[in-house]
Amino acid sequence: MGFSGSSPAGADAGSIKLEPFRFAVQVVRGRWFMFFSSFLIMAAAGATYIFSIYSKDIKQSLGYDQSTLNTLSFFKDLGANVGIVSGLINEVTPPWVVLSIGAGMNLFGYLMIYLAITGRTAPPSVSLMCLYICIGANSQTFANTGALVTCVKNFPESRGVVLGLLKGFVGLSGAIITQLYYAIYFDDSKSLVLLIAWLPAAISIIFVHTIRIMKVVASPDGKTPRTFYHFLYISMALAAYLMTAIIVEKSVGRHFIQPEYGVSVAIVISLLMLPLAVVIKEELKIFNRKKRDLQNPAPIDITVEKPPPKLKSNSPADATVTEGMKKQRSIVDMLRPPPRGEDYSILQALVSIDMLVLFFASICGVGGTLTAIDNMGQIGESLGYPKRSIGTFVSLISIWNYAGRVTSGFASEALLTKFKFPRPLMLTAVLLLSCVGHLLIAFGVPNSIYFASVVIGFCFGAQWPLLFAIISEIFGLKYYSTLYNFGGVASPLGSYILNVRVAGHLYDVQARKQRSALGAAAAASIGKDLTCMGVECYKTSFLIITAVTVLGAAVSLVLVWRTKEFYKGDIYAKFREQRDAAEKELAVGGFGFGGEVDMKNAVPEPAAGDDSDGRRVRSSENNNN
Repeated sequence: MGFSGSSPAGADAGSIKLEPFRFAVQVVRGRWFMFFSSFLIMAAAGATYIFSIYSKDIKQSLGYDQSTLNTLSFFKDLGANVGIVSGLINEVTPPWVVLSIGAGMNLFGYLMIYLAITGRTAPPSVSLMCLYICIGANSQTFANTGALVTCVKNFPESRGVVLGLLKGFVGLSGAIITQLYYAIYFDDSKSLVLLIAWLPAAISIIFVHTIRIMKVVASPDGKTPRTFYHFLYISMALAAYLMTAIIVEKSVGRHFIQPEYGVSVAIVISLLMLPLAVVIKEELKIFNRKKRDLQNPAPIDITVEKPPPKLKSNSPADATVTEGMKKQRSIVDMLRPPPRGEDYSILQALVSIDMLVLFFASICGVGGTLTAIDNMGQIGESLGYPKRSIGTFVSLISIWNYAGRVTSGFASEALLTKFKFPRPLMLTAVLLLSCVGHLLIAFGVPNSIYFASVVIGFCFGAQWPLLFAIISEIFGLKYYSTLYNFGGVASPLGSYILNVRVAGHLYDVQARKQRSALGAAAAASIGKDLTCMGVECYKTSFLIITAVTVLGAAVSLVLVWRTKEFYKGDIYAKFREQRDAAEKELAVGGFGFGGEVDMKNAVPEPAAGDDSDGRRVRSSENNNN
């Protein structure tokens, strides 16, 4: 197909006839549809957040005690956060391979759990169940790596916004999947496991070929594209609706019936699909602009530079010395990191002081908030809150988890762009804010757990976009797939130390004290379950967690000091240079099916004074002798 450099007679130059097929191909292959596909994948990648809904079925069907169920929960968290394998695979394969592997793992892991709890297979051993749930949960890291990491690389100048939005949809995914589950299966919680087996896998497979690395297209003046704000407003509307649905259900004093959940799900799906209208609008602008550019091509200057002559050395001794110097230089380069913002190797990043400081601060911060989230049910029970209120705590954490992710993503990007406010300092502020929630839990202030749930959920969500954005900014994007997943290891490590070794142990100590105080007869009537009641159950634990979080905040100030000069500079300069190079390459191309430029398909008619393919050419030679 070709385009003429002049408009047809009698036609308005600004009026462009839409070619539906070519436009549809451009939409599907465009960067905005890629982003839309990514957050649909993220919106279904939160199966680990709804473990509490179906954990009782696992416990009853397989005859597990609470200790065994907690072990299963630990392997769930381990699989959901240790994504080194997916990162390494993504370094050597395209994103569609990572997403496909993740889909297969998700289907296998959760399907085997479903078959076990429904009696369709022989009861598996505890170790085998731990393996199943670890594989199923680990598929979440493949979805994150394949979709989220790809989006960060495609929008490097808006990485905070991208991370906030996509991580925000992960935060909402638990509430979204719960709505779908009630609409499809209603009270059959065993079938929820079947839903989370096939739904995330199906969405990943449907959109697998739309997720790919694209050329960097920087926004004018380094500002965040308005399209991201349109996505933000839609996601806020979705979060507000889910929050409203939860409040209405709690206030009416009964569960919705299945048709009511069906109406609710229809609204949720409509809001999830609404960003597609934004995608089409943006791609239409790009389509029209490129077509106008081809109809009215601008003159192009081409400079031809002659490379400097190479110096030759035929001396064997020189060759031997040069080879030895290369070996020494390679060893030194492995240990000496490049300037911040350049592409570190994996080894350089992992042994750098910046990474060690950031990792330690994340263990303290994420570990503390995750401990509060995992124990919120027992915290509410120990402080005498009714079961309905405990369910409200979980819902508040989910919604404010989303709010923390999008707020930290957008706010940190705006503060960095306008005021050079460093992201590590914002991480310090979030860690200190989370101490408020920990202290409210520690002292058991009446009716304060509602506010504590909001603070804990917000701070837990806010830490992730900041952590992953800092890693990408300091250590570069070349090996971001692996380094991103290394950062996620802080979650299970912090959870094991503060949840299992501190909170869990001290809770059991207090429960045994209360059982001993009751006497043998009363203790026998209660049964084997260790239950603690009162403020003392978690007071010591959360005072320790508060102290650890303050330590993490203090350590993060070391990173703030070390990177202050880096964040004062223009950290996105090299991406604008890549954009300029891409635009020059684009200018000598044409208009293909994917919205790319391909001069074979579009040759403007030559004008007077132009060369044969319609371009003005200036050739110059530069001899660097």
